[in-house]
Amino acid sequence: MKLARSLGSIGGLTLASRVLALVRDSLQARYVGANFASDAFLVAFRLPNMFRAFFAEGAFSSAFIPMFNRKLAEHDGERGPAFEFAERTLAVLFAILAGMTVVMLAAAWPLTALLSGGFHKQAPTHDQFAFAVELSRITIPYLMLICLASLLGGILNSLDKFWVNAAAPILLNIAMVTALFVFHGTPEETARAQAIAVPLGGVVQLLWLWFACRAAGVSLRPRLPRLDPEVKRLMKLILPAALGAGAVQLNLVISTALSGYLLGEGSISFIYYADRLNQLPLGMIGIGLGTILLPTVSRLLGAGKEAEAMETQNRGMELALFLTLPAMVALIVAAEPIVRGLFQYGHFTADDTVKCAWALAGFSIGLPSYVLVKVLTPGFYARQDTKTPVRFAMISVVVNIVANLALIPSIGHIGPPLATALSSTVNVWLLYAALKKRGHFVADAQLKRRLPRLAIAAVLMGAAIFGCEGLLDPWLNGHIVERYGALIVLVGAGVAIYVIACFVTRAFRLSDLRALVRRRRA
Repeated sequence: MKLARSLGSIGGLTLASRVLALVRDSLQARYVGANFASDAFLVAFRLPNMFRAFFAEGAFSSAFIPMFNRKLAEHDGERGPAFEFAERTLAVLFAILAGMTVVMLAAAWPLTALLSGGFHKQAPTHDQFAFAVELSRITIPYLMLICLASLLGGILNSLDKFWVNAAAPILLNIAMVTALFVFHGTPEETARAQAIAVPLGGVVQLLWLWFACRAAGVSLRPRLPRLDPEVKRLMKLILPAALGAGAVQLNLVISTALSGYLLGEGSISFIYYADRLNQLPLGMIGIGLGTILLPTVSRLLGAGKEAEAMETQNRGMELALFLTLPAMVALIVAAEPIVRGLFQYGHFTADDTVKCAWALAGFSIGLPSYVLVKVLTPGFYARQDTKTPVRFAMISVVVNIVANLALIPSIGHIGPPLATALSSTVNVWLLYAALKKRGHFVADAQLKRRLPRLAIAAVLMGAAIFGCEGLLDPWLNGHIVERYGALIVLVGAGVAIYVIACFVTRAFRLSDLRALVRRRRA
């Protein structure tokens, strides 16, 4: 029951954070629009955001938390040695991050040019590019703040204070939403307010976690940085994980840079807003898989129960497709009304809506692939094979670059989203083929039988949504309450029709979900 309560609180707080992020993006579209000012802010936000995902949320947490927990276990729950290890880690981490921050602040001009492709096609004036560099210098300190917060959050997670760390991202969104509400003006003024809100939100996150640590009895004393054997081992563990996490972030950086270099004003913004919408179902589905499926697969593989692991992965693939196929179809079919209902205010025009909707449709094609990666990679990690997924991820980076260069000249800003979807699909097929070749995964008869039925159910839902769009158009262009109400009706109708279609085609049954939960509890 304690685990269930923890998972429930984490899921609820994550949902609250994502809803606030959607509100933030809606306000940003309204007050800034899709123009050079919004592009400049999004490029400035890309660098610290990239390192946040690169280190704070991925590589650092996956390396530090196991070592911290091992310290607790080795001393029968005695916290002293674990806290001492955290102090030594904090000292080295702070020194490294402080140095990186100083270097990046000094190199903000070339970094901004690299991340934006120099805004080549947008042909900004010297003052415009200087504005983009100014925003980058404002947001760069967030990198140090969020990485330090990640260390404190890892300690709290190890002490079963899960909800405190899960609530931290909400504070950043509150800071950015407040800046949009209170300090909006011209697009440039609003973009600057947003940039200032980023490090301020990082300070609030860090203070929140620091006081939570103090309340939990964690008091970290300042130390001089020293690379002792344990800290060196931590750094060595971080590197492979960083390479794997970095492949995804590198794809986003490449797409952003090529968009700034090859495409016109607003293209970076169209792609950003589309990606944010694509991330909403992806994030919620990922949470479900992370809490129900993936730990089960890892445990079974680690225990050497190959047959059970393979069967669970088959059912996990069913679950992933059950959730992502309708989301993919809905975001493709209803891309324009969704974007219009959420973003078409003020500076965000009807033409911006059409362009953003096409980008959303491009991203959504890869939605099943993004999630299937989470289903297949545990098959490698549980066998202590971290190199193969990293190699495949780097191949996907090359595919992304080639696809971007091939698609952008012909279809413009739709190219980067399609390239991202294509590279993710290639990654999934490489992972699947390697597992199949090694005999670690074989699609069973049940999966082969249900896959086409899931596809038929999703198509039926898509046809129904397409038919309902015209009826909801008047409300999607109305007041904000009418818009959100119409979107809720559209989504609710789609879900209901999909569930009915699944029962009619016998694509999926409630008994399957209950069986999966029982296997996890076993």
